[in-house]
Amino acid sequence: MRHCVRSIRPSLGLLVPNSRSRLSTTPRSGPAPTEAPNTRWLQDLRTRLGRCIQFGLKPEQVQLAGGILKEVNQDWRELVAGSEGFLTDEDHRGLFKQEVVWGEMDSMGNTRTSAQQNRKKKLNLFLGHVNNVTYNRYAESARINWAQKYATRLDPAHRDEWSKLWTSRGVGLILRSIRTDFKFPMRWPDRVSVYHKLRELPLESTDTFLLDVIILSERHRRVAARCVEDIVVYDYRKSTKVALQPFMVQSFQNTFQQQERTKRDHSARIDSLMKQVRQLEKDSWDRADAKEDFGSSGQTA
Repeated sequence: MRHCVRSIRPSLGLLVPNSRSRLSTTPRSGPAPTEAPNTRWLQDLRTRLGRCIQFGLKPEQVQLAGGILKEVNQDWRELVAGSEGFLTDEDHRGLFKQEVVWGEMDSMGNTRTSAQQNRKKKLNLFLGHVNNVTYNRYAESARINWAQKYATRLDPAHRDEWSKLWTSRGVGLILRSIRTDFKFPMRWPDRVSVYHKLRELPLESTDTFLLDVIILSERHRRVAARCVEDIVVYDYRKSTKVALQPFMVQSFQNTFQQQERTKRDHSARIDSLMKQVRQLEKDSWDRADAKEDFGSSGQTA
């Protein structure tokens, strides 16, 4: 299943104001989650580095390769998510290394055997994967944490106003719909980190906006799912849509500008890493006089 689109019942300023319907799976036309042009660059980089190391590198080249691997291992979230404009620092992240628990997986304990396994009289147990709805719950929990941080960290001068956004006491941000694209079946044990970003620069007239969501698997260090959330600014007292309040516009514009800087900075880091790897390839296996270094195994008696 590649994607699902859901409209969900309202709850404390988070969802659509329509209490008669608890759950609707009727597809909604809307934008799909955004995705970087090359989402597998990290895997490609490691594969290319591995080939260089396997071929044989000089000591200074080994040191360079080790530095590249150390950087991507330490900063893989910033490189993967940050290069798309997601802010991964503590002031903006929604969920960080949240544990995936066994109960979040589907029960798919069917025993199946392939032809070869039948011949060997061996069974293969296919475990289930994290339930599709759980990804939406990750996104929802992360969105609330993301919004709360405007009150506690990013704009404490308007703490009270921000805190009302997830209640029904005044103006709130409600979820009109969510679309989720699943990238691979995540399984226990694992942990997830979830980040949100504004898709467009908010204006004073903005009364709806889109949030892109990226859900990362810590175990596999790759994107497990992408979501797009359609958010409405809603005044519960007047029962109608309203424009963003001025303090929200200013804070969201600051966030959007920071997203753009982060995207440029981390994209440049990736470009630099790729150029370093390419130079290692040219200096090792990808040159006219290249000769593979087999070490002691290649020596004759």
